Amino acid sequence: MDHTLLLFIGTAFSFGMLINMTGLPPMVGFLIAGFALNYLGFEESQTLSTLAHLGVTLLLFSIGLKLNIRTLLKREVWGGASIQMFCSVLFYSLLLLIFKQLGLSFFNHLDTPGLILVAFLLSFSSTVFAVKILEAKSETNSLYGRIAIGMLIMQDIFAVLFLTISVGELPSIWAFGLFALPLLRPILFKLLDRAGHGELLVLYGVFLALGMGAGLFEYLGLEADLGALVAGMLLASHRTAKDMANALFNMKEIFLICFFLSIGLKGLPNIDHFMIAILLSCLLLGKTALYFFTLTKFNLRSRTSLFAAFSLANYSEFGLIVASLAYAKGWLSSDWLTITAIAVSLSFIISALLNKYSDPIYSHFTHSLKRFQSKRLHKDDRPVRVGDAQILVMGMGRIGVGAYDALKIHYGKKVMGVDYDHQTTIKHRKLGRRVITGDALDSDFWTKLQLTDNIKLILLAMPDHNGNRYAAEQLNKIDHYNFKVAALAHYKDDEKELHKLGVAPVFNMYEEAGSGFAHHVWAELADTLSEENALKETKNPNVNFEE
Repeated sequence: MDHTLLLFIGTAFSFGMLINMTGLPPMVGFLIAGFALNYLGFEESQTLSTLAHLGVTLLLFSIGLKLNIRTLLKREVWGGASIQMFCSVLFYSLLLLIFKQLGLSFFNHLDTPGLILVAFLLSFSSTVFAVKILEAKSETNSLYGRIAIGMLIMQDIFAVLFLTISVGELPSIWAFGLFALPLLRPILFKLLDRAGHGELLVLYGVFLALGMGAGLFEYLGLEADLGALVAGMLLASHRTAKDMANALFNMKEIFLICFFLSIGLKGLPNIDHFMIAILLSCLLLGKTALYFFTLTKFNLRSRTSLFAAFSLANYSEFGLIVASLAYAKGWLSSDWLTITAIAVSLSFIISALLNKYSDPIYSHFTHSLKRFQSKRLHKDDRPVRVGDAQILVMGMGRIGVGAYDALKIHYGKKVMGVDYDHQTTIKHRKLGRRVITGDALDSDFWTKLQLTDNIKLILLAMPDHNGNRYAAEQLNKIDHYNFKVAALAHYKDDEKELHKLGVAPVFNMYEEAGSGFAHHVWAELADTLSEENALKETKNPNVNFEE
């Protein structure tokens, strides 16, 4: 076995575990592992680079599988991304010009186009890191998470345009044929239906991401990662799209470790590189503030704007791509490639800390931040009222809908569902269900939720344990409540954790599924089984079949 491979795996695991024990995301440890391997004399290999690119491709494909195209059409997404991009480039250009005038090392050798280019690469935020942070917090479906991901995708589109122009090669004339890809959806859907839920589903996903997505777009002269994103979006409306994303999850995670390792292996820095990278990392405060103020102008709450800004408070791996291209073209020196790699790594650590302590930070500065909040809030960001409802079902997915329909038989209109997606809410209302829009992963949702004395039961039916746990933690902050809280759990550990938070009863899906199946079968075949037992008792009256 390749000893170098074992060393890479062991180093990544060791640093990842150490950082995880501090409460920070393991990906920060993987970055440090890359720098440690670099210090030991290792360089980025072609294999590691290929696996890293594969991880990014699968990540963008997975984002596409969960992406609602309506998100990109919202003005706070495309408008916010455009305004932030322009303001960030202007902000960094002015500061870099000041550093140049002060004669700081590496800045004094930059000409005006070079300054603008560095400002441009610093204006982007990392899609990979932001999505990883949101997944770790189970907040990819929250309002601020959806806005952050939408803005990142808009930035990726700007990136593709820049790369196309910079390379100096126009896409193939056949690239216009890509507009016909939606016509293939019926065929893709039928293949997805036949793929099942096993290894064929995983293989189909990899084929679409690498073949029809990245490979086809690259062949036509477009950015490969954009192709992976588009391929995922083609399947996003299929009922099995989420299952495919879940099936690809572990594979994607393993390959993304290679991505974080590769950043640390980009080049061996010296003290001057570190000092400039630290200076650029300090400028993240200004970039984060620009995100915050931009989003508040679109009538989003201060909390939504701040949390989205924290998710985007980093530099992007795209900066490395721009720096590499600029170095190859002779626009920037090799020093900027190393500085960018360090700045990206440091920004990930800063962003991880901001996101870990986002709730305490917001709680501490709530009064000051709300001064920038619009009085007329965005329709998706307003307080939630439950009226005379007695039972709340949090999460109107397949399980939540089943629970809602069963409870409605006995309690009628006293049952109310809550879902984060307004389009899902509208769909349920058309079907006669009483559903409102609300983000259960939003701490302000719970503080502004106007619970009355009528509430008797809150059922936490969200598919992710972290979401149910977070909701239970928020409910525990309500003083003197007199309602019951029930929840779903997938594993014994999850069940125990929810019990400790005062949730009872807890329905263990895997354990209770067998019992429910047996009860269902017995109800269907009770008469038949009783007749068979009666016949056997007639033939052999000494046998007791009820034992």
